[in-house]
Amino acid sequence: METVNVSPITAESAAVVGDPPRWDMVIEPKGRLFDLKLGELWHYRDLVYLFVWRDFVAQYKQTVLGPAWHVIQPLITTLVFTIVFSKIARIPTDGAPPFLFYMLGTMLWGYFSGVFSATSSTFTSNANLFGKVYFPRLAVPVATLFSRLIGLAIHLTFFLLFLAWYLYQGSSVTPNVWILATPLLLVMMAMLALGMGVIVSAFTTRYRDLAVVVGFGTQLLMFVTPIVYPLSTVPPAYRGWMMLNPMTPIVEAFRYAFLGTGSFDLPMLAISAATISVLLLVGVLIFTRIERTFMDSV
Repeated sequence: METVNVSPITAESAAVVGDPPRWDMVIEPKGRLFDLKLGELWHYRDLVYLFVWRDFVAQYKQTVLGPAWHVIQPLITTLVFTIVFSKIARIPTDGAPPFLFYMLGTMLWGYFSGVFSATSSTFTSNANLFGKVYFPRLAVPVATLFSRLIGLAIHLTFFLLFLAWYLYQGSSVTPNVWILATPLLLVMMAMLALGMGVIVSAFTTRYRDLAVVVGFGTQLLMFVTPIVYPLSTVPPAYRGWMMLNPMTPIVEAFRYAFLGTGSFDLPMLAISAATISVLLLVGVLIFTRIERTFMDSV
């Protein structure tokens, strides 16, 4: 049998043969303002999956309890909030069981703050990786969004178990048909966290102070969102201002759907959805513009 050596056809050899070179991908600079090339995210979907798995596994890697922290941490936070705000401060919960009230609030805020904090350091945390290989930089914050969504799914599962237990005990909890809007509310919350996060991450390439601001800013933002108190306890003069916070209608809608308390304000949810859409669009535009030159300043 005769052995034949076959060498790969490069651009130079193809030019000699006479055939035009064939490339799998052509990397071009982004020209127009709205030239976002979001289709690249789908082309790199396997890489996004690897980032999702990396973030989820690495979050509690080399810990004694491992993934169990996804359950232990929110439960401890819920117990502390129940004792401090319900038993000591005696803040009302609109008739809902305090444990369920605070568990739902901490679950939602944990996801939002986790995605926002992680995506806000996208450029500074991945500068070494970005400087070595090309891939859509937006893949990293998108992967963070989905990896945190896995943790949220675990929290939601345990919340539903506790909710079923309270219903079995005859507690005054009245879930309703608005539970079907849960996927839409989750998408809104994820888009808000992603939009805010990519905006901050773009500016942290030049202003490192923002990384410090994000830490305590997230904590302050929690207190202007009805997480540890219901919106009904806010004086009417300030309630309208709190509804301008896009997270407020989302949290209230979750509580109304699962606990039967709070308010489901469709007009405010629509305004919140419009605000979130604009914020996400602006964030992606700024992010894709900064990624061209961020290596010069990081």
